[in-house]
Amino acid sequence: MEKKAMYECLYIVDSSLGEDGIRSLIEKFGALIEANAAVDSVNEWGNRRLAYPINDLTEGYYVLVKFESAPDFPAELDRNFNITDGILRSLITRVEE
Repeated sequence: MEKKAMYECLYIVDSSLGEDGIRSLIEKFGALIEANAAVDSVNEWGNRRLAYPINDLTEGYYVLVKFESAPDFPAELDRNFNITDGILRSLITRVEE
């Protein structure tokens, strides 16, 4: 039995996708995380100004998810973020208890 750990995942969705596009990506990743981990909390920060332009965009829709999972899941989640159009950046960090 693998030991589970707590993780925080912050990802930025391209806000030019519009409300429906943003919502569908949040639902897609929410379902992926729920299928593989125990979700602790989902905190949508909404549209925020980026610290620096990414692909000529100056705003993004920020979402913070805290979850508990096996150690191999964050790498798979990161892979999904990287191959999904509309995700500007993502960061997954392990939270020490």
